Amino acid sequence: MSYADFITLMFAVFATLYAISTVDAQKLHSMVESTQQAFEPKASNASDQILVGRKPEAILSKNAGPGAEVGLADLQRELTKRLAKEISEQRVEIEKDRRGVVISIREAGSFAVGSADLSGDARSLLLKIGTVLVGIGNQLLVEGHTDDIPIHTARFASNWELSTTRATNVIAFLLDRAKLPSDHVSAAGYAEHHPKVVNSSDANRTRNRRVDLIILNPATGVVDEPGQGS
Repeated sequence: MSYADFITLMFAVFATLYAISTVDAQKLHSMVESTQQAFEPKASNASDQILVGRKPEAILSKNAGPGAEVGLADLQRELTKRLAKEISEQRVEIEKDRRGVVISIREAGSFAVGSADLSGDARSLLLKIGTVLVGIGNQLLVEGHTDDIPIHTARFASNWELSTTRATNVIAFLLDRAKLPSDHVSAAGYAEHHPKVVNSSDANRTRNRRVDLIILNPATGVVDEPGQGS
Protein backbone atom coordinates (compact mmCIF):
# COMPACT_ATOMS: atom_id res chain seq x y z
CA MET A 1 0.00 0.00 0.00
CA SER A 2 1.39 3.42 -0.95
CA TYR A 3 1.77 6.20 1.56
CA ALA A 4 -0.92 8.28 -0.18
CA ASP A 5 -3.42 5.39 -0.03
CA PHE A 6 -2.66 4.90 3.65
CA ILE A 7 -3.28 8.59 4.41
CA THR A 8 -6.54 8.49 2.45
CA LEU A 9 -7.70 5.41 4.40
CA MET A 10 -6.86 7.03 7.74
CA PHE A 11 -8.77 10.16 6.74
CA ALA A 12 -11.85 8.06 5.92
CA VAL A 13 -11.66 6.26 9.30
CA PHE A 14 -11.42 9.47 11.31
CA ALA A 15 -14.16 11.11 9.26
CA THR A 16 -16.45 8.16 10.01
CA LEU A 17 -15.62 8.24 13.73
CA TYR A 18 -16.36 11.99 13.83
CA ALA A 19 -19.67 11.48 12.08
CA ILE A 20 -20.71 8.75 14.53
CA SER A 21 -19.73 10.92 17.51
CA THR A 22 -22.13 13.64 16.39
CA VAL A 23 -25.14 11.31 16.01
CA ASP A 24 -27.84 11.60 18.63
CA ALA A 25 -27.21 8.63 20.93
CA GLN A 26 -30.88 7.98 21.58
CA LYS A 27 -31.73 7.97 17.88
CA LEU A 28 -28.81 5.67 17.15
CA HIS A 29 -29.91 3.24 19.85
CA SER A 30 -33.45 3.19 18.47
CA MET A 31 -32.14 2.54 14.97
CA VAL A 32 -29.97 -0.36 16.16
CA GLU A 33 -32.89 -1.94 18.06
CA SER A 34 -35.18 -1.62 15.04
CA THR A 35 -32.57 -3.22 12.79
CA GLN A 36 -32.06 -6.13 15.19
CA GLN A 37 -35.80 -6.78 15.46
CA ALA A 38 -36.16 -6.72 11.69
CA PHE A 39 -33.35 -9.15 10.91
CA GLU A 40 -33.19 -11.43 13.96
CA PRO A 41 -35.89 -13.81 15.26
CA LYS A 42 -37.11 -13.12 18.74
CA ALA A 43 -34.96 -15.00 21.23
CA SER A 44 -36.57 -17.66 23.35
CA ASN A 45 -35.53 -19.95 26.13
CA ALA A 46 -33.93 -23.16 24.80
CA SER A 47 -36.01 -25.21 27.22
CA ASP A 48 -39.17 -23.78 25.65
CA GLN A 49 -38.42 -24.93 22.09
CA ILE A 50 -39.17 -28.11 20.20
CA LEU A 51 -37.37 -29.38 17.14
CA VAL A 52 -39.64 -30.32 14.29
CA GLY A 53 -38.68 -33.41 12.32
CA ARG A 54 -39.93 -34.91 9.12
CA LYS A 55 -43.43 -33.49 8.70
CA PRO A 56 -44.92 -30.06 9.37
CA GLU A 57 -47.98 -30.41 11.61
CA ALA A 58 -50.80 -28.13 12.64
CA ILE A 59 -48.65 -26.90 15.53
CA LEU A 60 -46.38 -25.13 13.05
CA SER A 61 -46.98 -21.58 11.96
CA LYS A 62 -47.97 -20.92 8.35
CA ASN A 63 -44.41 -19.94 7.48
CA ALA A 64 -42.73 -22.83 9.31
CA GLY A 65 -41.60 -26.00 7.63
CA PRO A 66 -39.55 -29.11 8.30
CA GLY A 67 -36.57 -28.30 10.48
CA ALA A 68 -38.21 -25.22 12.04
CA GLU A 69 -38.47 -24.65 15.79
CA VAL A 70 -41.76 -24.31 17.59
CA GLY A 71 -42.43 -23.34 21.21
CA LEU A 72 -43.50 -26.06 23.61
CA ALA A 73 -46.35 -23.73 24.52
CA ASP A 74 -47.61 -24.07 20.92
CA LEU A 75 -47.43 -27.84 21.18
CA GLN A 76 -49.29 -27.80 24.49
CA ARG A 77 -52.07 -25.67 22.98
CA GLU A 78 -52.40 -27.99 19.99
CA LEU A 79 -52.61 -31.11 22.16
CA THR A 80 -55.11 -29.41 24.46
CA LYS A 81 -57.30 -28.60 21.45
CA ARG A 82 -57.14 -32.11 20.01
CA LEU A 83 -57.77 -33.79 23.37
CA ALA A 84 -60.43 -31.37 24.62
CA LYS A 85 -63.03 -34.13 25.03
CA GLU A 86 -60.70 -36.41 26.99
CA ILE A 87 -59.55 -33.52 29.18
CA SER A 88 -63.15 -32.52 29.95
CA GLU A 89 -63.84 -36.14 30.93
CA GLN A 90 -60.80 -36.00 33.26
CA ARG A 91 -59.13 -38.85 31.44
CA VAL A 92 -56.14 -36.74 30.44
CA GLU A 93 -54.11 -33.92 31.96
CA ILE A 94 -51.63 -31.80 30.00
CA GLU A 95 -49.03 -29.58 31.65
CA LYS A 96 -45.52 -28.26 31.06
CA ASP A 97 -42.63 -28.72 33.47
CA ARG A 98 -38.85 -28.36 33.30
CA ARG A 99 -38.58 -31.51 31.17
CA GLY A 100 -41.10 -30.55 28.52
CA VAL A 101 -44.79 -31.17 27.83
CA VAL A 102 -46.34 -33.89 30.01
CA ILE A 103 -49.46 -35.78 28.87
CA SER A 104 -50.88 -37.77 31.80
CA ILE A 105 -53.26 -40.58 30.81
CA ARG A 106 -55.21 -41.91 33.76
CA GLU A 107 -55.73 -45.61 34.33
CA ALA A 108 -59.52 -45.26 34.32
CA GLY A 109 -60.74 -46.01 30.81
CA SER A 110 -57.24 -46.86 29.59
CA PHE A 111 -56.34 -50.02 31.51
CA ALA A 112 -58.36 -52.46 33.52
CA VAL A 113 -57.37 -52.54 37.19
CA GLY A 114 -54.20 -54.58 37.56
CA SER A 115 -53.87 -54.98 33.79
CA ALA A 116 -51.37 -53.60 31.25
CA ASP A 117 -53.58 -54.22 28.20
CA LEU A 118 -54.69 -51.08 26.37
CA SER A 119 -58.44 -50.57 26.09
CA GLY A 120 -60.13 -49.50 22.87
CA ASP A 121 -60.55 -45.97 24.22
CA ALA A 122 -56.86 -45.83 25.11
CA ARG A 123 -55.89 -46.87 21.59
CA SER A 124 -58.05 -44.12 20.08
CA LEU A 125 -56.54 -41.60 22.45
CA LEU A 126 -52.98 -42.64 21.65
CA LEU A 127 -53.67 -42.38 17.92
CA LYS A 128 -54.77 -38.76 18.42
CA ILE A 129 -51.57 -38.04 20.32
CA GLY A 130 -49.49 -39.94 17.79
CA THR A 131 -50.63 -37.76 14.89
CA VAL A 132 -48.90 -34.84 16.62
CA LEU A 133 -45.85 -36.68 17.92
CA VAL A 134 -44.95 -38.19 14.55
CA GLY A 135 -44.31 -34.71 13.20
CA ILE A 136 -41.70 -33.67 15.78
CA GLY A 137 -38.09 -34.63 16.34
CA ASN A 138 -37.98 -34.56 20.13
CA GLN A 139 -37.33 -37.53 22.34
CA LEU A 140 -40.42 -39.06 23.95
CA LEU A 141 -40.24 -40.62 27.42
CA VAL A 142 -43.17 -42.82 28.49
CA GLU A 143 -43.47 -43.39 32.25
CA GLY A 144 -45.72 -45.87 34.05
CA HIS A 145 -46.98 -44.98 37.55
CA THR A 146 -49.15 -46.76 40.11
CA ASP A 147 -50.62 -45.97 43.51
CA ASP A 148 -49.18 -47.28 46.79
CA ILE A 149 -51.38 -50.37 47.05
CA PRO A 150 -49.19 -53.47 46.46
CA ILE A 151 -50.08 -55.86 43.66
CA HIS A 152 -49.20 -59.52 43.39
CA THR A 153 -50.84 -61.50 40.61
CA ALA A 154 -49.87 -64.37 38.34
CA ARG A 155 -48.64 -61.83 35.78
CA PHE A 156 -47.29 -59.00 37.94
CA ALA A 157 -45.28 -59.64 41.06
CA SER A 158 -45.18 -55.97 42.04
CA ASN A 159 -46.10 -52.46 40.96
CA TRP A 160 -42.70 -52.22 39.28
CA GLU A 161 -43.65 -54.85 36.72
CA LEU A 162 -47.12 -53.36 36.19
CA SER A 163 -45.90 -49.79 35.66
CA THR A 164 -43.06 -50.84 33.35
CA THR A 165 -45.27 -53.11 31.24
CA ARG A 166 -47.87 -50.39 30.80
CA ALA A 167 -45.21 -47.95 29.60
CA THR A 168 -43.72 -50.41 27.12
CA ASN A 169 -47.17 -51.37 25.81
CA VAL A 170 -47.91 -47.70 25.11
CA ILE A 171 -44.63 -47.39 23.23
CA ALA A 172 -45.25 -50.56 21.25
CA PHE A 173 -48.63 -49.21 20.15
CA LEU A 174 -47.20 -45.82 19.14
CA LEU A 175 -44.41 -47.46 17.16
CA ASP A 176 -46.78 -49.84 15.39
CA ARG A 177 -49.80 -47.62 14.73
CA ALA A 178 -48.52 -44.03 14.86
CA LYS A 179 -45.20 -44.97 13.21
CA LEU A 180 -43.05 -43.05 15.68
CA PRO A 181 -39.30 -43.49 15.01
CA SER A 182 -38.00 -46.10 17.44
CA ASP A 183 -34.83 -44.13 18.24
CA HIS A 184 -36.93 -41.25 19.62
CA VAL A 185 -38.71 -43.15 22.41
CA SER A 186 -37.85 -44.68 25.77
CA ALA A 187 -39.80 -46.23 28.65
CA ALA A 188 -39.57 -46.21 32.43
CA GLY A 189 -41.60 -47.69 35.29
CA TYR A 190 -41.68 -45.95 38.66
CA ALA A 191 -44.32 -48.01 40.50
CA GLU A 192 -45.69 -45.87 43.37
CA HIS A 193 -42.52 -43.85 43.94
CA HIS A 194 -43.34 -40.72 41.88
CA PRO A 195 -46.95 -39.89 42.81
CA LYS A 196 -48.65 -36.84 41.34
CA VAL A 197 -50.44 -36.26 44.67
CA VAL A 198 -50.19 -37.84 48.12
CA ASN A 199 -51.79 -41.30 48.30
CA SER A 200 -54.14 -40.20 51.07
CA SER A 201 -57.52 -41.00 49.49
CA ASP A 202 -59.14 -43.07 46.77
CA ALA A 203 -59.45 -39.97 44.58
CA ASN A 204 -55.73 -39.23 44.93
CA ARG A 205 -54.79 -42.83 44.20
CA THR A 206 -56.88 -42.65 41.04
CA ARG A 207 -54.83 -39.65 39.86
CA ASN A 208 -51.58 -41.44 40.63
CA ARG A 209 -52.44 -44.51 38.53
CA ARG A 210 -51.38 -43.13 35.17
CA VAL A 211 -49.03 -43.25 32.20
CA ASP A 212 -47.13 -40.04 31.46
CA LEU A 213 -45.93 -39.18 27.95
CA ILE A 214 -43.21 -36.54 28.24
CA ILE A 215 -42.17 -34.71 25.07
CA LEU A 216 -38.69 -33.68 26.18
CA ASN A 217 -37.31 -30.26 25.38
CA PRO A 218 -33.99 -30.28 23.46
CA ALA A 219 -31.84 -29.67 26.55
CA THR A 220 -33.48 -32.45 28.58
CA GLY A 221 -33.46 -34.83 25.62
CA VAL A 222 -29.71 -34.47 25.20
CA VAL A 223 -29.05 -35.02 28.90
CA ASP A 224 -31.24 -38.12 29.02
CA GLU A 225 -29.72 -39.76 25.94
CA PRO A 226 -27.30 -42.62 26.70
CA GLY A 227 -23.65 -42.18 25.78
CA GLN A 228 -22.54 -43.38 22.39
CA GLY A 229 -20.47 -46.55 22.35
CA SER A 230 -16.98 -46.54 20.90
